[in-house]
Formats: sequence, structure tokens, C-alpha cells
Amino acid sequence: MIGRGLARIGLYLLMSLIPLSAVQAEPILIAHRGASGERPEHTLAAYERAIDQGADFIEPDLVLTKDGVLVARHENEIGGTTDVADHPEFADRKTSKTIDGVAMTGWFTEDFTLAELRTLRARERLPDVRPANRRFDDLYPIATFEEILKLVRAKEAEAGRRIGLYPETKHPSYFAGIGLPHQAALLDLLGRYGYQIEADPVFIQSFEVGNLKALRAASRLRLIQLVDAEGGPADLPGTTYADMLTVQGLTDIATYADGVGPSAALIIAPEGPTALVGRAHDAGLQVHVWTLRMENIFLPAQYQRADDPQGRGDFASWVRAIAATGVDGVFSDFPGQVKAALESVR
Repeated sequence: MIGRGLARIGLYLLMSLIPLSAVQAEPILIAHRGASGERPEHTLAAYERAIDQGADFIEPDLVLTKDGVLVARHENEIGGTTDVADHPEFADRKTSKTIDGVAMTGWFTEDFTLAELRTLRARERLPDVRPANRRFDDLYPIATFEEILKLVRAKEAEAGRRIGLYPETKHPSYFAGIGLPHQAALLDLLGRYGYQIEADPVFIQSFEVGNLKALRAASRLRLIQLVDAEGGPADLPGTTYADMLTVQGLTDIATYADGVGPSAALIIAPEGPTALVGRAHDAGLQVHVWTLRMENIFLPAQYQRADDPQGRGDFASWVRAIAATGVDGVFSDFPGQVKAALESVR
């Protein structure tokens, strides 16, 4: 057992010396909340399935508990992704809040301790779109970020390859405003697990700007500025994402981030590919596009199929069209199918 353990340590050290760029010949494959097209998102089961399917990175969205623990949920409101509504002991926790200017009612992670959250179970967030995933409802607990880090380490030893982490800080200015900032907890955990320098397989992403600038001042890890086709950063009222994607805007982003994460609509418009990838590359930025999904409702019209019994379209062609624009990475709920589509054109 000692010999095997030393061998695994040696393998991990060897892998850590290989730059990710040296082994990536096509866009990096980022499992969006794990293999969330096949398992309830942000569960250890979804992350493990994504890794087994060959994902280069897994992506946890991170929110905080009342006692300051980072957990993986798409939003801090958990009424639609857990069984919390079935717990009478938490009925009085249902409340209304305004998060980044949006009013919502439900149950929020910051009102629960980790011990309380651990009594809940995850559920499929899109049951009407992905009814097959409902068979996994109530099987998996809410995962902490540290549990995800431990899973990655175990799967690296098993698979003999590095597996990247791509955490998103969700609503960072909101959480900082209630005394639960992401930064210290996130960097502390990553540091304890050996992620500290630019060469480490980590990207930290955010739709906000101040959070990324603070992380840049405190860390050498790579950062990604997320952008959407509409709206703007919650912490910069009056600034739009469209402003940020001009030549000057991208130049400004390059002062604090290593790349941009645009929605697919910003890469391929109805009339064809846009110039964004080229502009971003000219500014020295990587481009990681989100989110590629198989279902017709998420696909451009030309890739939809009306006769598919699962409501899915020509996903492989969509993946290849996005890859052909020269993007450096793709987010997907279906990492196995993205990998197959990219391999088919090698």
C-alpha cells in the first residue's frame, strides 16, 4: 500500500509539471455543473460522470452557507434544486429577497448552516426538459467545494491525468454585502489542495468585475470574465456587457483576467459567426463559450429536430460549428457527447 501511494504521488507531481496547453489540441471541455444533462447538476455523481466521460474541467457554481462554507448550487435559492419544501422543520425559512436586482421567494443557502443543508437532497432543476433525470431525485446530498476537490484528487489518481476546476463565484457582491465573501474561503481551499499558480488547472469565473479584480490582486490563478448577450455586471450599474466586448472593453478586461466567457449567441449569431473570437484573441484573451446543450429549446433553429422523441437536435453539428470559430473552450451539460462530436472530425 505504501508503494502504491508513493507511485500515485509521483504520478501527480509528474502531471503537475505538464502545461495544460501542451496536451490540449482542441477546445478544452468544461463539464457545466458536471454531466448535468444526465444527472442532477452540482452533485458528486454529476461531476464523477463528467470526469469518466473525459471532461478536462468540471464547473461548480459556488454559494455560501450561514457558517461560511462553500457549497455547489446554481443559485443560493434552493427551492427548485432540493427537497427543502418537503422539510416542515424549514418551512419558516422561506422568505423573499432581492438578489442582484431580481426579487425572488424561496429558501436561501445563507440562511442554513452546513449541517442543516446536509439534511437536504438534490433534485433535477429542469424536470420538464430532462424527465429521465428525475429518477435520481433525492439520492444525493448538496456537495461542498472541499468534497469536490477530494473527488478530483481521487479521480486524478484513478485516471492518471489532471482534471481541472472551473469554479464560479455566484453573486459575489451580494454575499460580500452580508458578510460572506467568497474570496478568502475559495483561495484558502484551493491553496490547501495545491492550486496556487497560473500553471495549475484552475479558472475562476464571475459575471461581476470587482470580485475578479480582487482575486487578481490576491492570486496568480487564471480568471475568466463571464459576459452575456444582454445586461451587465451586477456590481457596475450603467456598464453593459456590450460595452465590455468592444476593442477597448476587451483591452480593459485583459488587465485583470485571462479570458472571457461569452454565451454561444455572442459567438454565432443567426446570420453567422461574429468577430468576437478574433477581437478577444487580439487582446490576449482566451474565449470559453457557454453553454452547449442537446435539447431543441437550447439550440439555434437550424440545429433543431422536430422528430426526435427526446426533444434533442443535431447537437454534434452545433458543437463542431462552435469549435470551428476558434474558441479555446466550451461549456456543456453533455461532455461525453461533445467529446464524441469533436473526435469525429479529427
